[in-house]
Amino acid sequence: MSDLPREQAQRRAERVAAFRQELAELQQEQVLSLSDVQQKALHEYHERLLCHYRQNLDIDADDRARQLSLGMRLASLFGALALAAGLFFLFHRFWGLFDTPVQVGLLMGSSLGSLWLCFWLQRRDSTGYYSGLAAVLALVCFVLNLTMLGQIFNIAPSDKALLPWGAMALLLAYQCRWRILLVSALLCFGLFIAARVSALSGWHWSEMGERLENFMPAVLLSLIPLLFGQARYPGFAACYRIIGLLFLLVPVLLLGYWGEGSYLGWPTRWVEVFYQVLGFGLAGLVIWLGIDRGWREVTTCGTGYALVLLLCKLFDWWWELLPRYLFFLLIGLIALLLLVILQRWRRDAQGGAA
Repeated sequence: MSDLPREQAQRRAERVAAFRQELAELQQEQVLSLSDVQQKALHEYHERLLCHYRQNLDIDADDRARQLSLGMRLASLFGALALAAGLFFLFHRFWGLFDTPVQVGLLMGSSLGSLWLCFWLQRRDSTGYYSGLAAVLALVCFVLNLTMLGQIFNIAPSDKALLPWGAMALLLAYQCRWRILLVSALLCFGLFIAARVSALSGWHWSEMGERLENFMPAVLLSLIPLLFGQARYPGFAACYRIIGLLFLLVPVLLLGYWGEGSYLGWPTRWVEVFYQVLGFGLAGLVIWLGIDRGWREVTTCGTGYALVLLLCKLFDWWWELLPRYLFFLLIGLIALLLLVILQRWRRDAQGGAA
């Protein structure tokens, strides 16, 4: 009996459940018939397999367990955030009562202690809930460590702090297989890239938001799964692609209505028109790329982005001209038209695949 990582074992258990349902349908429709010996052997094998996964990897073997597991993940995340907030306010509440050596010792001790707790729980917690909670706490302690050490020794704030923060979040994400930590790491790296682009363009790094093109080079983060395979970490590749695309698509959307935030030396209206047209082009490209590569999250992101762009343009064109009821009726009719078009594309795609 093969030993798989927990995520792969969970997916296999889901395939077993789907296989059992399909087999029952086929037998009911008299398409397939197994002998009693075959059915018994198949049932016993699946039961042994699922029992092994439940006992050793703590998988969710049925819908009820999956629903409870989702609740446990949410409770773990909120618990981690609450503990992190409590730790933050605890430091600020009693910080002035300690002298400098004690402050440094507390900061170092909390960072190392929380990191040790995370690794200790990770070896003993097969579910990943408690180790994930400790990982979020360790990241908060590390961020507090660098921030408050900078204040103690009067070190000027720098965008370079984003690199160790992101590296720490990335380490914990891969160690505990928590996507929320990976998203935190990618945000840190994306902001660091934006800050560096801002500094190279003659602005201060803290003014990166004054020119929204500063964020666009961070789209390169979406290429990491192509260079380094993420098959061992379910959901990680999707996080890279989504966060990378957001660093490109969100600035394009905002620049379509705030031309002053661009490096382009054109008149403001030209800049806005350029980015609005670019936004629709990027939306189509993202949708095509997601369909071509089979990246569902990319297709969903592109479709949602296209709808937001369309709603913004409809608002610009008709909100002041049409009565409110007619405006929303028109949007409903356009939505129905899009539904018909997408349904036809879906049928054509299925016909081509056949």
